[in-house]
Amino acid sequence: MQTTELLVIGAGPYGLAVAAHAKDAGLSVAVVGELMAFWKHNMPGGLLLRSGLDWHLDASGVHSLQAFLEHRRIPRTAAEPLPVEIFLDYAEWFRQSKTVSVQSLRVNRLCRVNGQFEACCDNGETLRARHVVAAPGLAPFANLPDELSAVVPPDRMAHTATLVDFRALAGKRCLILGGRQSAFEWAALMIEQGVESIDLVYRHDTPRFAIADWSFTDAMIDSTLGVRGWFRRLDPSEQQAIHRRFWSVGRLQLEPWLWPRVNRRNVRLWPNAQVTALRATPLGSIETRLDRGDSIFVDQILFATGYRVDLSRVTYLVEDVQSGKLRVDDGFPVLDEDFQTTVPGLYIVGQPSIPYFGPFFGFVRGCIASARIVVASLQSLHPLNSCP
Repeated sequence: MQTTELLVIGAGPYGLAVAAHAKDAGLSVAVVGELMAFWKHNMPGGLLLRSGLDWHLDASGVHSLQAFLEHRRIPRTAAEPLPVEIFLDYAEWFRQSKTVSVQSLRVNRLCRVNGQFEACCDNGETLRARHVVAAPGLAPFANLPDELSAVVPPDRMAHTATLVDFRALAGKRCLILGGRQSAFEWAALMIEQGVESIDLVYRHDTPRFAIADWSFTDAMIDSTLGVRGWFRRLDPSEQQAIHRRFWSVGRLQLEPWLWPRVNRRNVRLWPNAQVTALRATPLGSIETRLDRGDSIFVDQILFATGYRVDLSRVTYLVEDVQSGKLRVDDGFPVLDEDFQTTVPGLYIVGQPSIPYFGPFFGFVRGCIASARIVVASLQSLHPLNSCP
């Protein structure tokens, strides 16, 4: 049985950032999962990220994304906008630079035994740790509207989280439900890879296409680090104002480099429209009826309907969620000012922390602040130079 001071479950940006900072602080750390699994398997090749070059993983500020670009002599022009492939290379360079080891293990069950955690893995191995940081990422939380997905044959529909290889769709007609960044970027990539036509149906106005300026997040991160529990202590009206600003930049506008790629005759936009009915036709196509009276006939439906946090979908946490030990509120974990859950010693970072820390913690931008807060909490509880 392996023993460690800190077990990090998940090796995406948040898991790597926490593990590296904890290791720098003197903890013994074990990281389990697949390195950048969601980014490797749930994002299509050629995807361009919206994040800035100042969004990185190193709480010490040494092994930043810009340092990586300089090290690899990658010109800024090749990194703006940032290809997902470059960010994946950066994550591996960061891992190596920080000498963080990632074990390819899947945790099936997490429980407390004699005041410590035991993580039971898919290969039969058990890891014991005093503290656990869970970084489940987005993969468990893909949102599929039940009223629509229930009537579409499983082989004729997908979520953007699972459809990342478009070769089988060459020559086919596709419907994308959703009108935000992922919907338009998947549409661009699919058309460029041979899809015959795409219809995008969404319930709002078409977003504007403009360069996103995320610099306003800097002051929010500084406040989060400078004032314990900063976001949760704001007046609800101030919290809503922050959410509206994120919505405006992140949802009501899209990157300008997308528009020329989707402004084509075989890409049709259906703003302010909703699907009222779906049915399979005798000829094998799917008829989609809209509330405005139109019918669209397609071969495949793609749900660009985002993600909805529901902690009961995380396999190794479901037992504590169901028992009530791990308290949740509308699917999100109840967290204290240090990202700690109602299970002492268990921390959760990333998207599930948004209600208590703010919408910027659903982005890579929140990695460094999360790492600093969690590790500072651990340092205040126990000496960090010994295993349990």
